[in-house]
Amino acid sequence: MIAASSARQLFSRFISKNNMSIPRSNVLGVGISALNLELAEQAMYEGADKPSMQGFVTITGVHGVVESQHDEQLKRIHNRSYLSTPDGMPMVWMGKWNGFSHMDRVYGPELMLNIMKSSVVSEHSHYFFGGADGVAQELKDNLEGRYNGLKVMGTYTPPFRPLTEDEEQSLYNELQTLRPHFFWVGLSTPKQEKFMHGFLSKYPFLTKEWDHGLIMVGVGAAFDFHSGKIKQAPRWIQRSGFEWLFRVFMDPKRLFKRYAVSNSYFLWKVFPQMMGLKKYLRIK
Repeated sequence: MIAASSARQLFSRFISKNNMSIPRSNVLGVGISALNLELAEQAMYEGADKPSMQGFVTITGVHGVVESQHDEQLKRIHNRSYLSTPDGMPMVWMGKWNGFSHMDRVYGPELMLNIMKSSVVSEHSHYFFGGADGVAQELKDNLEGRYNGLKVMGTYTPPFRPLTEDEEQSLYNELQTLRPHFFWVGLSTPKQEKFMHGFLSKYPFLTKEWDHGLIMVGVGAAFDFHSGKIKQAPRWIQRSGFEWLFRVFMDPKRLFKRYAVSNSYFLWKVFPQMMGLKKYLRIK
């Protein structure tokens, strides 16, 4: 086992080398990848098809950007990602303001379904990690029923705490055996981002002997949506920029304070950036 500090340095260099080709829109110091759904899918397949490649994708909206203002580690994680996609119309509007006219929303649940559908033909495989008890298995059953021939190699419901050394090693061993192309993580922000970064930092040579890559993708509530646990907002609401309000109505006790605080804070911080009154560095 190589030293932890050396592993982190190797991982940081590897990630930096593999995400240089896609420009980013600076939103309060968080680099949001300047792409749309089609380009995101293309980039993910390119990573998954690259031998020994390993990287992670964050699906980033207002909540993730605001959390990053109070957590420098989280901001660095977003900026070290293979992709940080614009999940939420405010990220798209900021991207267009910054000159990326082609940017459009890359919504985690939609991205997940598109990859599932296309991977049946391409024969890329998947692993589901996250959700409450039984959700990952229900997700597997639902999606395999929906997309005949879908390859879901395994599922894992993690405990509500960091994995122990033995649990991490067991997951590492399972991935070495199954070798999925895509590893979908259904945890909350910032837990899923820190898990993906931490795991790949600890095992920078996980895919060294693989003839393809491994892309981890943090999709949060997509597990609950596609397993049927939570109702999803209609598409016109998703495109309006008010999906957060729909979700608040569906789960006010848990989400009202989060969105009320996050949205207000975001507007207060982003206006000076848009007017050129304050600059934010993209730290890595």
